[in-house]
Amino acid sequence: MTITPADLEPSAEAAPPSRRVLSQARFDARVLLRNGEQLLLTIVLPALLLVGLTLASVPDLGDGPRIDVVAPGVLALAVLSTAFTGQAISTAFDRRYGVLRLLGTTPLGRDGLLAGRILAVVVVEVVQVAVLGVIAVALGWRPEPLGIVLWVPVGLLGTAAFVALGLLLAGTLRSEAVLAAANLVWVLLVALGGVVVPVHGTLGRIAAVLPSGALGNASRAALQDGRLDVAALGVLALWAAAASLAAVRWFRWE
Repeated sequence: MTITPADLEPSAEAAPPSRRVLSQARFDARVLLRNGEQLLLTIVLPALLLVGLTLASVPDLGDGPRIDVVAPGVLALAVLSTAFTGQAISTAFDRRYGVLRLLGTTPLGRDGLLAGRILAVVVVEVVQVAVLGVIAVALGWRPEPLGIVLWVPVGLLGTAAFVALGLLLAGTLRSEAVLAAANLVWVLLVALGGVVVPVHGTLGRIAAVLPSGALGNASRAALQDGRLDVAALGVLALWAAAASLAAVRWFRWE
């Protein structure tokens, strides 16, 4: 077959929307997985918490193997880290440098850009769950297959809530403020938000209506008890809807 110069010219037609979204998702996922700071936040710190809390004797996690409580909480933390903190920081700096505005004018469009970013978050979360799951199994975790299946909607709903919150934060504050706020919120939720380990009393009741506590409770219910925590999932759905509406209303692209 003879190749003519015309065959080497770029096509004047844009790729189909699905291909554009997948290309953007691959690019964003590679950026997230190659960034040292993002890896520290999304994999290294959760892995250290997983090992540290499993081997330590404090806090008291009740009867039974500690790994059975810690592993579901760390998987919930992985979702929070990527969907909220990582996404908020990366989007804020892309917004600061005009990347969002420029990409929004390409055939990808703003909807395609957001779809690609959400898909990239899911891809990174799959990598996180695989890595952290292997570490947890090495530490003695033996989850029930049903619990793993039930955790999938928990993870997806948690992702929806925290991506919406991350975009809301990234689209309304300056990048430096987003960097400080996202990291501060991460620390507070890890310590007091009921995401990694359950909290009780007044703090536990407050955490249960926060997306962090709801995600942690739903994750432990699925992977420990083999059931869906409908109340916790309802809280996540409300946060996802409210944050999505707020992001649509107040997100600024530049």
